[in-house]
Amino acid sequence: MLDRRQALGLTALGLMSPGLAVAADEPTVETLRLWPGAAPGGEAVTVTPEVIERSTDPGYHDRIAKHTRDPLLTVVRPAQANGVSLLLIPGGGYRWAVVDKEGMDCAHVFAAMGYTCYVLRYRLPADGWAAGPDAPLQDAQRALRLVRGQALAEDRSPEQIVVLGASAGGHLAGLLGGRRDATYAAVDALDEASHRPDALVLLYPVATLTDPFAHAGSRRELLGENPSPDRIAAYSLEQMDWQGAAPTFLLHAMDDTAVPVENSLMLADTLRRDAVPVEMHLFEEGGHGFGIRLIEGRPAAVWPQLVQGWLGRRGL
Repeated sequence: MLDRRQALGLTALGLMSPGLAVAADEPTVETLRLWPGAAPGGEAVTVTPEVIERSTDPGYHDRIAKHTRDPLLTVVRPAQANGVSLLLIPGGGYRWAVVDKEGMDCAHVFAAMGYTCYVLRYRLPADGWAAGPDAPLQDAQRALRLVRGQALAEDRSPEQIVVLGASAGGHLAGLLGGRRDATYAAVDALDEASHRPDALVLLYPVATLTDPFAHAGSRRELLGENPSPDRIAAYSLEQMDWQGAAPTFLLHAMDDTAVPVENSLMLADTLRRDAVPVEMHLFEEGGHGFGIRLIEGRPAAVWPQLVQGWLGRRGL
């Protein structure tokens, strides 16, 4: 674990310093580059980064980030911090990373509850990175370590880091919670810290990559057109060894036709098998990818309060 002097030293070097505020109406929003130099394994990467606005309504954003080469964290700071950090990993089927729906929208809700929120914009596995399917996980592990270091430097607890992942971001968050091995060589003192979360929240997660319940698009983007059974098993969350992993919260809608509810059910069985504390909430309706805005006025709209209550009972 980093000590406070190391964290403050990294801040002085500029490795943990925030960027410019994103907009005048969002004074608590900052950006952090994930890596002190180029992201690892990018020698063969030739893609051009894009951020695309899908919303035609001036009242809200619905952006997606494609072909990210310089992964980053967007920080949303609460008016009154409760000492807990929340790393948000949005979905996008590993074709892109959602910016707003499961990122900034959720961050503003949880920041209002007191959580210091970090939205991850991660690299994509099919863009030519040397690590292939582990490129997004490299970013997630690095992001969690950066959040730990910044928490220490800002007098928040470095042992109170919650990760919230949605859809394919839930799969990535699950890999972050379940995998024990570091996926990149250390680049600075931040990498001395643990890369595993202290609590895990998975919102309609892609869990299994096996048929008939796999999300075919996520599997294809992550592992290619015809992955071997061993490869599929290695990246299926319900087939991993979760012993010693952080307490986990699962939430899913029963009418999800994109990522069937069996993904959460199968993962819950594995977590129970491996004695991981787990809480699961299933809603009759909600579909997939609802985030915050798309579930307003429906029963599943209470999910942020359910997460807050669960975290509170765990001292977070």
